[in-house]
Amino acid sequence: MSFELLKTLCATPGVPGREEKFREVVHAEIGPHAEKITTDSMGNLFALRGGKSKDPRKIMIAGHMDEIAFVVKHIHKDGFIYFHPLGGFDPRTLIAQRVKVYGKNTLDGVIAIKAAHFTTPEERGKVIPLNDLFIDLGMSADEVKEQVSVGDCITMDRDLIKMGNFYTGKTLDDRVGVYVMLESFRNFSQSHDDIYAVATVQVEIGLRGARAASFGLKPDIGIAIDITIAADTPGVDEKDYCVRMGAGVGIKILDSSSVCHPGLVRFLKELAERKGIKYQMEVLSAGGTDAGGMQMSRGGIPVCTLSVPCRYTHSVVESVHKDDVKATIDLLTAFIEHSHEFQF
Repeated sequence: MSFELLKTLCATPGVPGREEKFREVVHAEIGPHAEKITTDSMGNLFALRGGKSKDPRKIMIAGHMDEIAFVVKHIHKDGFIYFHPLGGFDPRTLIAQRVKVYGKNTLDGVIAIKAAHFTTPEERGKVIPLNDLFIDLGMSADEVKEQVSVGDCITMDRDLIKMGNFYTGKTLDDRVGVYVMLESFRNFSQSHDDIYAVATVQVEIGLRGARAASFGLKPDIGIAIDITIAADTPGVDEKDYCVRMGAGVGIKILDSSSVCHPGLVRFLKELAERKGIKYQMEVLSAGGTDAGGMQMSRGGIPVCTLSVPCRYTHSVVESVHKDDVKATIDLLTAFIEHSHEFQF
């Protein structure tokens, strides 16, 4: 595994609907290993490695390029920026964080609130609504208005680091999924089926790219690679953990966007056992993946999600266990190489 590649993926911006810079990185990484690369009008990227069967099926492996982010919605008369969210932010995690604002140039900023000295005890005990947060660029109003326009993109600013057995930073949702897809795609030996690695767009705002990509590709099987909620922390009842950190790749049974094909779930479980890959079964009560977009395409597509357990999701300290990342790569690679054994 390459920590430096994962770090690059996490650092490259990919705002929903504006994933072009991130797509360039994916293209550069996957290009030498693909027989054909195309994009569609939404910006989804498709990389193909053909199967050796005379009648190969289409297998769509999907990881999304976009991250939860913001756009500028208003510039205050004094130069402060108010913003609109693209994706599910928790306002509790945003105060005093650094951001990048992509105006005419890339600008550094901080998310700020009214100074504590001027708040009441009641105000200090409340969660500040996202609509009341603002960004300070450290510039005059005229300088801000020269550089920034309504609609410009904003991302969080935090480097990926190693922390014990974890990787932690921003945008591991779903940069770690794209990383798993890249590693498996370029390292599998061969497949009987046509393998399409698809880097999708606009998932954080409604699984939009996955729907368009699967409608155009018409795959026979869809596998999404994403994170899932590891809630194995103090204050959470054990029955609600969903998955545990370090316990292996999650094989999803269902979430709020998809019910995974029971045959695929069973096949992946048996394959993990055969290959000695650590896994855990996952039922996620809220949240969804590319599988939800793929599943409802055309007449319906059999799907499943392989999940990397992740703590502190949708924050700048998202954390994954290196062994779980490796287990997800191993199971996806094994599935690609043995996909022909799965029969409906």
